Amino acid sequence: MKTSIRRTLKSLTATAAAAGLVVLGATAASAHVTVNPDDTGANGYSHLTFNVPNESPTAKTSKLEVTLPTDTPFTSVSVKPVEGWSAQVITSDLPKPVTVAGATVTKAPTSVVWTADEAHQLGQNQYQAFSLSVGRLPAAGTTVTLKAAQTYTDGTVVNWDEATAEGQPEPKHPAPSFVTTAEDSPAGASPEATPAAATQTSDTSSDASSVWGIVLGAGGLVLGAAALGLVLAGRRSRTAAN
Repeated sequence: MKTSIRRTLKSLTATAAAAGLVVLGATAASAHVTVNPDDTGANGYSHLTFNVPNESPTAKTSKLEVTLPTDTPFTSVSVKPVEGWSAQVITSDLPKPVTVAGATVTKAPTSVVWTADEAHQLGQNQYQAFSLSVGRLPAAGTTVTLKAAQTYTDGTVVNWDEATAEGQPEPKHPAPSFVTTAEDSPAGASPEATPAAATQTSDTSSDASSVWGIVLGAGGLVLGAAALGLVLAGRRSRTAAN
């Protein structure tokens, strides 16, 4: 019996170890610099979050540079502060003028650089999230590519700049990217659907209910008074008859 239990425990331990290796392998394979937009609607604004893992077993991540698009530039870029990291938004002349929201743009933010102080460099099994607020996003169906360069304390620079092709294996260092979607629909497509109209309808219904309440209440009082009158009259009739 004891031998059987030991064999079962060994089997479970081996299975758990194998599962752990699979998980570690999957984690290592997906440990890329990625971008996650909170909104992809065309012509709008979005918060972009870059997740940056440290992949070196011996060095720390000390700097990240993200290149912004110049063919569909962002005219507005703001950086969310990260403790221990300084951030610099670099504005440059565009290769050629671009029209954004009806205006001709010749200069725009072209990159953002985050640099860590020594105490906040990313070590083994660590990652950091860096966030930007950007706008306006380009037309629906546009692939927004945000190449990144990750610098380590040993001088190594990993460029996340390889294009991902549909139907092809993922490259070793894919560039962070996302695809814009249709422009967000304005709230309240019809007057009936607007909050103001809904409030007005609610108020009107409330007023109507109040009026009917008063009418029904008054009617009840009249009927009550009439019934009381009949009762009293009946009593007087019986008294007189006696």
